[in-house]
Amino acid sequence: MKYKLLTIAAAFLLSAFQTQAQNRAKITGAVKDAAGKPVPAATITLLRAADSSFVKAEVTDAAGVFSIEQVTAGSYFVAASSAGLQKTNSAIFSVKDGEDLKLPSLALQAGGTQLKGVTVTGSYKKPMIEVKADKTVFNVESSINATGSNAMELLQKSPGVVVDKDDNISMKGKNGVRIYVDGRPTQLDNKDLAAYLRGINSADIESIEMISNPSAKYDASGNAGIINIRLKKNKKYGLNGNIAAGLSFGITPKTNGSFSLNYRNKKINLFGNYSNNWGDNQNDINLYRVQADSLYDQKGTNINGGWGHNFKTGIDIYASKKSTLGFIVTGNVNNNTAENSSRTPISPVGTKVPNQVLFATNSLPGHTTNLNFNFNYRYADSVGREFNFDADYGTYNGRISSYQPNYYRQPNTGTLLFERIYRNNTPTDIRIYTAKFDYEQPWLKGKIGFGAKYSNVATDNTFDFFDVIGGVSYKNTTRSNKFKYTENVNAAYVNYNRQLNQRWGIQAGLRVENTQSEGVLESATNQNDKNVKRSYTDPFPSAAITFNASQKHAFNLTYSRRIDRPGYQDLNPFENKLDELTYQKGNAFLKPQYTNSIELTHTFLYRFNTTIGYSRIKDFSSQIIDTADGTRAFITQKNLASQDIYSINFALPFQFTKWWSLFVNVNAFHSAYKARFDDGKRINLSVNSMSLYGQQSFTIKQGLTAEVSGWYSAPTIWGGTFKSAAMGGIDVGVQQQVLKNQGTIKLAVTDILRTMRWRGISDFGGSYINANGGWESRQLRINFSYRFGNKQVKAARQRNRGNEDESKRIKSGGGGFGGN
Repeated sequence: MKYKLLTIAAAFLLSAFQTQAQNRAKITGAVKDAAGKPVPAATITLLRAADSSFVKAEVTDAAGVFSIEQVTAGSYFVAASSAGLQKTNSAIFSVKDGEDLKLPSLALQAGGTQLKGVTVTGSYKKPMIEVKADKTVFNVESSINATGSNAMELLQKSPGVVVDKDDNISMKGKNGVRIYVDGRPTQLDNKDLAAYLRGINSADIESIEMISNPSAKYDASGNAGIINIRLKKNKKYGLNGNIAAGLSFGITPKTNGSFSLNYRNKKINLFGNYSNNWGDNQNDINLYRVQADSLYDQKGTNINGGWGHNFKTGIDIYASKKSTLGFIVTGNVNNNTAENSSRTPISPVGTKVPNQVLFATNSLPGHTTNLNFNFNYRYADSVGREFNFDADYGTYNGRISSYQPNYYRQPNTGTLLFERIYRNNTPTDIRIYTAKFDYEQPWLKGKIGFGAKYSNVATDNTFDFFDVIGGVSYKNTTRSNKFKYTENVNAAYVNYNRQLNQRWGIQAGLRVENTQSEGVLESATNQNDKNVKRSYTDPFPSAAITFNASQKHAFNLTYSRRIDRPGYQDLNPFENKLDELTYQKGNAFLKPQYTNSIELTHTFLYRFNTTIGYSRIKDFSSQIIDTADGTRAFITQKNLASQDIYSINFALPFQFTKWWSLFVNVNAFHSAYKARFDDGKRINLSVNSMSLYGQQSFTIKQGLTAEVSGWYSAPTIWGGTFKSAAMGGIDVGVQQQVLKNQGTIKLAVTDILRTMRWRGISDFGGSYINANGGWESRQLRINFSYRFGNKQVKAARQRNRGNEDESKRIKSGGGGFGGN
C-alpha cells in the first residue's frame, strides 16, 4: 500500500508541473470609474461571444489593471463589475494564438448599489478550489466526486485538512479547528460532531471555507482557525426548487435524498430544505496491545446504521432598501444504532499462547435532536455603514444507552470461564443562549468595525451505570454520576482596515473575552474535583499587512492569537466505561490552550499562492491513552507543555487547455510535542509531514464532464502519542447534464485503489498499542438532481448565527449519535 500512496502523490505533483502551452493569447485592459480614476479589486469575467459561457475570471490590481493569460483563440467579450458601481461589458473581440491584445479602458458608472436580477443561460461554473487572501474555498457544488458524500468525508478531502482515526480534525498540522455551519459554531464534541457532519449530505452543501487566521470579528476559539460549511440557499426570484436522490454501494447499500423550495419577491424570501440519509456504515478496527504482563490482540467490527434528517427553513423580510429582518430554524435529528463486536485473545507476554479469549459486544441505540432558532436584523446604507444583530437559542438533546456483555472463554474448547455484563443510560441536555451585534462604517479613509457578543451555555449530563447479573440490572451508585456545567463568555472587539495607497494595506484588531465557568459533579464517591470554578479574561490581537509589489506579485502577512477551550464533557472527572479493557475519564482541571500564529503568503499572477507559517501552542491539550492498575487503559485529555508547528503551503491552479484544468494543494509541516507529567511520564515527539490534495477536471463535450481527485497524508502524529502511517485515496467521476440542462446525473467511484486505511503506534504510560483499521471507503455512488422553477437570480445575503462557537463543544455521555 505504501507504494500505491507514493504513486498518488507523485502523479499529482508531476501533473502540477507539466509545461503549459506557450502559444496562447494574452488579454490586458484597465477599469476606471466615471471620474477616470482606477478601480482596484474589480471583478473581470471573460465570456465566450457565442453563448456567454464563462471562461475565466480575474481581479484588477491597485492600478485598476487586469491581465488574462493563456487564452485560446476565439471570440470573446469581457464583463467588469465592482461593489457600488454598475456592471459593464466590452465589445465583442477576437484573439489569435500568441496575440497580446490590449482592450480599451472599461468605465463603471456610479449607482449600482444592488445587482439586478439576471437570467442564467450560460454554463458558468465556479472553480472547485478558490484560494483567496484570507481563506481557501472548496466549492462542493462544482465537484463531481463529492456526490453522495457527507460533510465529514468532504472535510477529509479538503486542502490542508486531516481527519484522524478518532475523528479529530486538524488543519495545516494544528488541531483545535472550530467547525462552523453557515457562520455559526457547532457546539459538539468529536464523536457527536462527526455524527452530525456525517448526517449532512453533499447535496445540501454549497462550499467549505478554510480560514487559518481569522480577524478579531470572529470568536477567538479554535487555535487552528475556522472551517465554515456553507449550506445552500436559493437565490432565485419566483417559485423554484431542487430535488435530488442518490444511491451508494459499499459493503451494504445506502441512500440519500434532498428537497429544497424557495419563493422570493421584492418584499420577502421564503426558503426551506430537507435532506435525509439511511443505511449501515461498517468499519473495522484492530488493536494489538501490550500492557503490564499481558498481550491483547483485539479484532473488531463496528456497524453504525439508521436514519439521519436535516432541515432548514426561514424567511427574510425586506422592510426597506436598507433594512432586512430574518428568522431561521435549523435542525438535525438522528435515530442510529451502533453494533460493535470484537474477539480478543489474551496471552502472557512471555509465552504469547492465549489462556483466555474475550468475546465482547456493545449495542448503542441512540436518538439525538439538535435545534437552533435565530432572529437577525441587518441595516446597510449607501455610504458604507452596516449594522448586524443576531439572537440565537439552541438545544441539544441526546438519549443514548449501551449494553455491553463480555464473555471470557477457554481458547480451545470455548468453555465459558466467566462473564461481566454492563448497561448504561446517558441522557444529555444542553441549552445555548447567544446574542451579538456587529457594526462597520468608513473612518479615516478606511473602515472601522466593532461589536460585542454574549453567550451562556448550560449542560446537564447524567451517567447511570448498571451491573447485569442473571439478566437483572442493578444500579451501581459508585460508578454513576451527574455532571452539570455552566459557562458564560462576554466578548467585545474593534477592527480597522485601510488601503494606504496602491501598494500597501493594513488591518488590525483586538478582541477581549471574559469567561466564567463552573463544573459540579454529583456522585456517591468523594473526589477533590467535584466543584471547579474558573474566571479569566484574555486579549486576542490580530493584524494583517498586504503589499502589492507589482501586477504579478503580492504579499500578505497575518498574525493572530487564539484560544481553544475544553469540551464540556472533557471536564467531567468521572469514569465512563467504553469496553471491558478501556474507560474514559474527564479532567476537571483541564486548561484552555492558547496559540500565537503568524503566516506570510505570496501570490503570483493572482492565482498561485505560497504560504509559510509558524505557530506556538501553550498548554497544548490532547487526548492520550494512559494506564491504570496495570490492566486497564483509560482515555483522557491532558495539557502538554507545548507544541511548535512550522508549515509551508502551496496552492497551484493550472489551466492546461480549455477542456483540462488542475488544482494542487501541498502542505508540509514540522510539528514537535513536549510534555513532562507529575508521575514522571514524558512525551518528546517530533515529525516532518505533509498532505497533498489534487483535482483534475475534463470537459469532454457539451454537458459531459469528468473529474479525477485524490489526497495523500504522510506519516504524522495523532494527539501527541500516536505515530501514524501514510494514507490517501483517489476518486473518479463523470457528470452528464440532461433534460435541457435542468437535470444532472453524477456517477463516482471513491478510493479506487483501496488505500484509505489508517495505522498508528503508541508507546506511552506503560502501554504499547499497534492499531489499524478502515471503513467502506470504496463505494459506487449514483446521484440525480433536477432543478425547476424561475431562473432569475438575485444576489442573496448569507446569514451567520451568533452561537456557532458554542455549538462545537457539546459532548454526549455515551457514544455520540449512536456511534462508537
